[in-house]
Amino acid sequence: MLARVRYFARETVISLRRNLMMTIAGVLTVSVSLALFGGSLLLTRWANHGTQQIKGDVKLEAFMNVRATDQQIDDVQAALESDPDVKSFRFLDKDAAFEEFKRIFQDQPDLIENINPQSLPTSFRIVPDQAELVPAIQRRFEVLSGVDEVVTPEEALDGLLDVTSKVQIGLIGLSLVLLISSLFLIVNTIRLATFARRREIEVMKLVGASNWFVRVPFLAEGLTQGLAGAGVAVSVVIGLKYFGFDNWFTNPHSVFIQFRVSTGDALWVTVFVVLAGMVIGLLGSGIGLRRFLRV
Repeated sequence: MLARVRYFARETVISLRRNLMMTIAGVLTVSVSLALFGGSLLLTRWANHGTQQIKGDVKLEAFMNVRATDQQIDDVQAALESDPDVKSFRFLDKDAAFEEFKRIFQDQPDLIENINPQSLPTSFRIVPDQAELVPAIQRRFEVLSGVDEVVTPEEALDGLLDVTSKVQIGLIGLSLVLLISSLFLIVNTIRLATFARRREIEVMKLVGASNWFVRVPFLAEGLTQGLAGAGVAVSVVIGLKYFGFDNWFTNPHSVFIQFRVSTGDALWVTVFVVLAGMVIGLLGSGIGLRRFLRV
């Protein structure tokens, strides 16, 4: 048994060296495609965590017109105080709105310099008694005099989720194209290897070697390429988690502070990437061998 393992390992190494440029091209293509795919999965988990957190903390924001009168503001406040569906609310005057604006856009000082408190609307931050009451509260208050609009968490997240979805689709599409390319590269590498050793294979078949005995070194070659590419992709995924998402959005004043990628998410993605690399390698090898080794 040990002798067979040594033989398979030796033949695999020889085959990889014999087609070194094709092997490198296959590994690089697999790594890029799986890194893109892993990155898209991390982006999905990041967005899902954030939306769940924000939607779980249900609030409505009733923005008044910039030129709303004190009487209109008082009328809205009285309506909120008497509404049984409203659990609590907080009024943000122009100064409070300006402080909130500076907190959100603290990394854009030029934008802050061009805004003053008088140019911002006052608003009421509303907490409903139950999450199911949000649409009813929104309908009642958006028609009141002086109210510009009533924004819900879902509406506030629509733009972000739309962009995230488009980026994810683009990354997955590009990764699939590259995965197909890497599959063909592995197929061609295996076919070149089997063609170069066709006489040796014929001799082995004549002396009674089974198809599987001949196949194993080539399958191991494809698996090695897939795993090597997956290893590079895993390092990219880990780098994105710890040096990307964890650094970009850890600022306590960031609007994305509730968006995160957990260690469990990163582990799940890396396992998936490794399995995908193994499948691509074995599938490419299997296709490449069909022409020369039919059962």
